[in-house]
Amino acid sequence: MSAVRGVRAARIAVAAVLPAELALVVCAAAGVRLPAPALAAAEALVLGALLLEAWVLRALYAAARAAGAARGEALRGAVRAVVPVQVRRLLRHELRAGASLGRWVLRRKHGVRPGDLAAGYTGPQTAMMYGMVFVSVIETFALALLIPWPAVHRVVLVLDVYGVVLLLALHAACVTRPHVVGADGSLRIRYGALFDLAVPQDAVASVRVDRRYPEGRLVSLSEDGVLDLVVGSQTTVTLELNRPLTFTRPLGARATARTIRFHADDPRTLVTALRRPA
Repeated sequence: MSAVRGVRAARIAVAAVLPAELALVVCAAAGVRLPAPALAAAEALVLGALLLEAWVLRALYAAARAAGAARGEALRGAVRAVVPVQVRRLLRHELRAGASLGRWVLRRKHGVRPGDLAAGYTGPQTAMMYGMVFVSVIETFALALLIPWPAVHRVVLVLDVYGVVLLLALHAACVTRPHVVGADGSLRIRYGALFDLAVPQDAVASVRVDRRYPEGRLVSLSEDGVLDLVVGSQTTVTLELNRPLTFTRPLGARATARTIRFHADDPRTLVTALRRPA
């Protein structure tokens, strides 16, 4: 297989397999029981894709090293050539979410300096997250009793445990990465490790408490530049900007917004802190 064909095949494999794997995790976490043959086949496809990835990455890394590139540069170049940016962002998010579990246990916040106000936003989703974790744990024990095939049981056990850890990590990332009102009047709007937008103090035209119940995804942008960052199907703060700000969507696409609506558990305290003279 030529290098070009190998890279193309690896990119197609990872772009096709990772969403399928994430879908299986979501189904497991939601308590949806999938047929055992489907789970085994999915894991076999994932293993094949990983082996192909490893082979192509090794070939690209060796070629770059032979051309005189440093180890770090050769590795980064190989990863960029094989792994699409959307997949890299998802993997980076999972790593950061995993690291947030340690911060959660130690009760440490990310990116909050002395004098800053940390504004939580997990209230509307906490009960749902814990409910999903409970269902996943019950399912793990139930399937351990119902599945008679050891190989399939191990695959399902890995999926269920990964689903539980991923749910806890997502919640931990939201808890440890709150919105931040800086001492200088700036604002950092976040959702876990998936979304992070810095709003300078001089870009704020007005801010108000404004409870809304928008429909749609976590991050949505209207045609007139209104960005909704929704938690638990609601937003509680509306921020008007005096100039467009560019933000990055969870999968890497970039866009601009003139108005930002987001959720804070205590919106009045956040709004008061933003209105405070710097």
